[in-house]
Amino acid sequence: MEITAGTHAAAHARTRSVAAHSSLIVPLFASTMFLSGFLLFMVEPMAAKMVLPILGGVPMVWNGCVVFFQIVMLAGYGYAFAASRWLPLRQHFVLHTVVLAAPAAVLPFIIQAGSVTRPPDGNPLGWLMLLLATTIGLPFFVLSTSASVFQHWLSRTDHPSARDPYFLYSASNLGCLLALASYPVVVEPVFTLREQSRLWTIGYAEFALMAGACTVLAWWRTGDARSRATAAADASVELARAPITGLRRARWVALSFVPSSLMLAVTSYVSTDIAAVPLLWLVPLALYLLTFALAFGRHSTAAGAFARRNLPLLVVPLALFMVAKVHAPLTALVLLHLMAFGVMALCCHANLAKDRPEPSRLTEFYFWVSFGGMLGGLFNTLAAPVLFDGIVEYPLVLVLACLLFRVSDSPVTWRRVTADVVMPLVVGGLTAGILIALKARGAPLSLHLAALSVPAFLTFIQRRQSLRFGSCMAALIVVSVAFGNAGERVLYATRTFFGVYRVSEDPARRYHALAHGTTLHGMQALAPERRADAFTYYHATGPFGQAWKALPRAAAGREIAVVGLGVGTLATYAKPGQHWTFFEIDPAVERIARTREYFSFMETCGDQCQVVLGDARVSLSRMPEHAYDLLVLDAFSSDSIPVHLLTSEALSLYLSRLAPDGVLMMHISNRHLRLAPIVARLAASQKLVAVQQLELTAPGWPEGKNPSHWIVMARNPKDLAALSKDKRWSPLVASSSTNSRPRGPERSAPPLWTDDFSNILSVLSVR
Repeated sequence: MEITAGTHAAAHARTRSVAAHSSLIVPLFASTMFLSGFLLFMVEPMAAKMVLPILGGVPMVWNGCVVFFQIVMLAGYGYAFAASRWLPLRQHFVLHTVVLAAPAAVLPFIIQAGSVTRPPDGNPLGWLMLLLATTIGLPFFVLSTSASVFQHWLSRTDHPSARDPYFLYSASNLGCLLALASYPVVVEPVFTLREQSRLWTIGYAEFALMAGACTVLAWWRTGDARSRATAAADASVELARAPITGLRRARWVALSFVPSSLMLAVTSYVSTDIAAVPLLWLVPLALYLLTFALAFGRHSTAAGAFARRNLPLLVVPLALFMVAKVHAPLTALVLLHLMAFGVMALCCHANLAKDRPEPSRLTEFYFWVSFGGMLGGLFNTLAAPVLFDGIVEYPLVLVLACLLFRVSDSPVTWRRVTADVVMPLVVGGLTAGILIALKARGAPLSLHLAALSVPAFLTFIQRRQSLRFGSCMAALIVVSVAFGNAGERVLYATRTFFGVYRVSEDPARRYHALAHGTTLHGMQALAPERRADAFTYYHATGPFGQAWKALPRAAAGREIAVVGLGVGTLATYAKPGQHWTFFEIDPAVERIARTREYFSFMETCGDQCQVVLGDARVSLSRMPEHAYDLLVLDAFSSDSIPVHLLTSEALSLYLSRLAPDGVLMMHISNRHLRLAPIVARLAASQKLVAVQQLELTAPGWPEGKNPSHWIVMARNPKDLAALSKDKRWSPLVASSSTNSRPRGPERSAPPLWTDDFSNILSVLSVR
């Protein structure tokens, strides 16, 4: 009797222990995956910011980092797939425990000049990959394994959630989303890079402890063979049982490729053709992660139905506005692009979630999903800038998303097949005819919209037939890409890793202009008597022209340096006996500036003007000390300002290359960033005297002149005496706002930007 009672007591105790573990396992696994996602997306901008001052602002730095992280992410999923396939479960537990501890050898990490080997003079991409691999590569690899490994482990336990562990993927993506939102808002404004690295290391230690607890709990709850077989049988009822064929894997890759590519493409398109707004890339990436979380969450079916229902309602108007090249109203257009991207990404991710295999094939599924995402990133980052002159990948991937769109089609009949062929031809023919006719006549935008609404409406009413709708969307968009520039005076267009450049001629054929996305980089008059005139931000009556006349010592100097070439407008100020050195990061800009058919400033300047290609900070560091009488910085007009050119270390470099009585000029005109407070703080840190002028349009404004904001700095007040007496110029102090005539209370001085600390959000101007 006593033995029986003892046996029942032991069984009851074990039941309570199992129940306790059962209530703990899902929260622990979800929290661990949430933290792994958070750390993954926190370390990416940290590492890129650390490398930037060493290699400079070349796009290869960020592109190289993106490629590295995508490759390592795929390697992490590959490890999870291989281990789940070839290792017994408990051997995998032991191996992964070792893997979790391995990053202790490289943490905390810091990347800075002096602590790493000097990069080679040639292409440093290999050096960058090796540097990242030896610093952050191992921790990033371990974190990238988490999503697949922990879901696989849960699926092998006797817990009820083992039947469908995919919901844990939502926790990982929510962690990524929180990191994405918190880095520019909380982390970057408060902590230096060294502090960020230390805090990140503490976070990784917490993750390793939580992952270790997951390992112990999974070991305890793996259950016997019978329970695992039961769980697998239950899972097979709920999840797709179709065999994993090559076609099914290809579909997984395509459904993950499209949202990844679209995320980057919509960012490039909006920034290039609509509005160059800093930090805009955060929103598409946040939507991308959110749609993953929704698609793999508890309400996946409802999310997929919502996406399929709303996709035609958003994508057809989007295509109409893209074909008609509508650029206003700005807010409504940006919202339309983002909402359309959101439903397309959700539709693809919901289809992925719907087609997820049984848990025993979970790691393979995630490997192919990661592979498709990597292909999307590589296509946009590396291939598209080489293959296309514009952001062509956006409409192309938009077409692919529409072709993947699926609803319940009607039965196949000859009538349906005929309509599937005829309707796309009708839509394509109508679109081509309208574009050619209206562009040739110079028709207004309203007429474009009215006429193009016809093929757009014909496309929309096909939404209940998947193939026909996708084909009509393809016809509408592809034809617009082919005929969209009909009648426009775009003389030349090219695309590099820095963006899209267009040389255009105004309708009256009086000027040639160079635009980088939506940012104007210079223009030149075609009339022979005005060919040598300086226009836009460099007009003779503007701040630069005023300073040139008021600073005879700088203007009379023999060596002048300019960071940023544009079309070479400043070369018109070159005097006999002077030597001007332009530091330009993009070879395409030099080719454009030296092509006489477009611009002739550099040709007229001749041997007096030299161009040094490469990042300006890296190139200036190789120049002799105190070599220049005037240094002009003109690299801050776009949304993606080179932050490493606005740090304390950068200013020290500029001063070391200036003569003792040399002058430093900065052009800080920017539609979205208030840079004057940052420059004022930098000037104060070096005890420089500085004046500024923000010139706005006024009655009698000369044709071809643009408003501009300039700052002039020198070591000695007497070097700026003439400008200081000019009422158009005002002193620049550390508490100054961007406007030389601030309204309301003055802003407090911002923190000093250094290679270790900068905060782009603090200077963002919402207008």
